[in-house]
Amino acid sequence: MTPAGTRTDKDRLRGRVLVVDDHQQARESIADILECAGHEVSCCSSGAEALQRIAGVAFDCIVTDMKMPGMTGLELIVQLERRRYGAQVVMVTAHASVASAVEAMRHGAFDYIEKPFGADQIETLVGQAIRHGRLVSEPAAAGQARSKAAEMIGSSPAMQSLREKIGRVAPTPETVLIQGESGTGKELVARTIHAESSRSLQPLVSLNCPVLSAQLMESELFGHERGAFTGAETSRVGRFELADGGSILLDEVTEIHATLQAKLLRVLQERSFERVGSSQTISVDVRVLATTNRSLDREVAEGRFREDLYYRLAVVPVTVPPLRERREDLPELIDHFLARCAARLGRAPAQLDAGALDLLMHYAWPGNVRELENIVTRASVLQDGCAVTSDDLKRWLLADPSANEAEAAGGVPVGLSLQEMERRLIEATLERYQGHRAKTAEALGIGVRTLSAKLRQYGYAPREKSFNRAA
Repeated sequence: MTPAGTRTDKDRLRGRVLVVDDHQQARESIADILECAGHEVSCCSSGAEALQRIAGVAFDCIVTDMKMPGMTGLELIVQLERRRYGAQVVMVTAHASVASAVEAMRHGAFDYIEKPFGADQIETLVGQAIRHGRLVSEPAAAGQARSKAAEMIGSSPAMQSLREKIGRVAPTPETVLIQGESGTGKELVARTIHAESSRSLQPLVSLNCPVLSAQLMESELFGHERGAFTGAETSRVGRFELADGGSILLDEVTEIHATLQAKLLRVLQERSFERVGSSQTISVDVRVLATTNRSLDREVAEGRFREDLYYRLAVVPVTVPPLRERREDLPELIDHFLARCAARLGRAPAQLDAGALDLLMHYAWPGNVRELENIVTRASVLQDGCAVTSDDLKRWLLADPSANEAEAAGGVPVGLSLQEMERRLIEATLERYQGHRAKTAEALGIGVRTLSAKLRQYGYAPREKSFNRAA
C-alpha cells in the first residue's frame, strides 16, 4: 500500500531516460510515452551520439533501437558494458531472434521488446528497469560479484537474523521461497542471495508474474517458436533459457495460472522444458528464487496453488519481517533514504524535526519500507528549506497513527470520506496488480473505461498511445 494521494510506484520509479533511435518519429513517440509517465527523457539519433551524451550524465535507463546505421543497438550495449556505465538498457527491435536477445542480455541489457508494442508495455518495462537499477549496487570491479548486503539497511535482531540466514542459504544451489508483506524488500533479498552465490557472475533474470496473462506468461517463461500462436511472428527465448547458468526470480509466484503450475513443477524437478510450439526439449542449469506476499499454506488449503509445487518451491523458506516488527531500524532507514534523495537531487539532505521523527516512529507502516521510502522522497522533493514537521507528513500517511488501533479493530480507517476510501482502494489494487489496468478493473468489478476515468481524476497520465513502427 502507498500513502493517500500518491501514484503508487510512479513517483518512486521516475528516472532519467535516454532514447536512441535513428528514426525521428519513433524516438519522439517513445519519448512522449515516457514523459507522460513522469520520466525525464533525452533523445539522440545514433549510438555514437549516445556515447557522447552519457559522458558526465547519469541516465537510469537507455532505450535503444537494435537496427541503426553505423553503430547497432547491440554494439552500443557492448560499448556501455566496456565503460561499466550503470544505466539499465532496454533494446527495441523488430528483428528479434534468439541469438540477438541472448547476446544483448549477456552484455548487460535488462530486457528487450519487440515491435509493435503498446504504451503500457514500454512504460512498464522501463519502470521495471529503473527499479532493478536502483536495487542493485554498482559493480565493484570487473570480474567481481556485486554486493547487495550494504543496501539491506538495519541493525535490529530481525535484520541480523535475516542476514545470517541469507549467508547460509546463498552459497547453496537450493530453491528459495522468500515470503513477506508487500514493500518489505523481498526482491532485494533475492538479489542479495544471487549476488552472494557462486552464480553471481551469471544473469539473474526476473519475471513479474502478476502482470501477464496465462498465455503470455508461458511464452515469457519458456519462450515460443514462430507461428506458435496468433501474433508470434518471430521466435522468442524464454526467461528460463536466458537464466541458464544463473538464477531466475519469479516475483509473486502465487499469481502463476493454475494451468502453468504443472509445467513449472516439471522445470523444478527436471530442469527441462519445451518452448511453446516446439517438441524439442531444452535443458537448463537454473537456480529458482521465488517471492510471495501471500500465505502459501492458505493458498494450498483453498485449492489455488498446487501442494506439490509448494513443496518444490519452499525447499528453503526465508521470511522478510515487516517494518512494524523492526521499528528500531527506522532512524537508520530514514537517514539512508534522506542521503540517497539528497545525492539524486543535488542538494543537502532534508531535515525532519523531532515531531516528524516521532510520528514516523509510531506509524504502523502498512506499506513497509517501500512506503517509508516514498514518504522520505516526497519530503525531500517538497521541502522548502525548513525542517519537515509532523503536520507536513500527516497528510501523506495512510492513516493517522492515533487511529491505527481503531482501524485494526474495525477493519477500516474511521473518518475518511467515501471518495477518499474509493481512491485508496483503487490505488492499492492498482499497485497490487503492478499497474495492470485490466486486472485492476476486474478485481474491483468495474470496467476499464471507468477505471481510466477515475485515474484521470486522480492525475494519472492517459495511456492510450501506442507505438508501432517497423525498423
